[in-house]
Amino acid sequence: MSDGYKTLHPVKYYREFLSQGIRPDGREFNTFRPILLNVGSINTADGSAIAKVGNTTVVCGIKAELCKPKPDAPDCGFVVPNLELPPLCSAKFRPGPPSDQAQVLTQLIAEIITNSNCIDLRDLCIVRDKLAWCLFVDFVCLDFDGAVVDAAVVSLLGALKTVKLPLVEYDPALESTQVFLEEKKPIKLHSMPVSTTFAVFEDKIILKDPTLEEETLCSGVFTIVLKDDELCCVHKPGGSPLAPEELVKCIDESKLRTPLISSLIATTLKS
Repeated sequence: MSDGYKTLHPVKYYREFLSQGIRPDGREFNTFRPILLNVGSINTADGSAIAKVGNTTVVCGIKAELCKPKPDAPDCGFVVPNLELPPLCSAKFRPGPPSDQAQVLTQLIAEIITNSNCIDLRDLCIVRDKLAWCLFVDFVCLDFDGAVVDAAVVSLLGALKTVKLPLVEYDPALESTQVFLEEKKPIKLHSMPVSTTFAVFEDKIILKDPTLEEETLCSGVFTIVLKDDELCCVHKPGGSPLAPEELVKCIDESKLRTPLISSLIATTLKS
């Protein structure tokens, strides 16, 4: 089909493809795009990873800093995520303050980290009420081609697996801190959250792992996050309603992705 026909009649263009059981990008109807992961690529970060889901590319860098715990959580550290969607990743974004979409996705990633308990904040505490680690988790999207949260979560897991925190000793009498950079230990991950994005086309066809073009044409986009095959959260910001049986089916399809992501991360760390 010509690009002109696609431009003039984008919905009809997609409908004709889907009626044949294939997607315009060459995928079969129910297949995911390939996922790539590279870890430890940023030397200035305490942990880093680059993840690709199809063309969607997200870089995650983690920086650890010492801080004082909150009074209401004296035995916990912090994890502070932030997702940037710069103009270079898509023509839909403009220079300036973070877009509404970037803020919504940052909040979603924060909820995923909290709900999945992938990091126990108590593991980040060094001395109760005195000293703890704060992990600043920065994501930068280099190519925004749909399902950006899926790529961000994969990059998050890859980056966390590479973080090693130095030994810290605190002297309460002198209120002094000594950091031993030669003695480092990895962070323990308590779960492996896996995100899968779906899109609803014409209120009846559900597409998994949509591209940006598909997300734009669809009447609704939602994300399902599992932790070790257990439902962690469902993010559906409006759009077409979803029947309970459709949600259950999407959760079952999401479970097929969990072992693939776990295997990808394990293989990447070994190489």
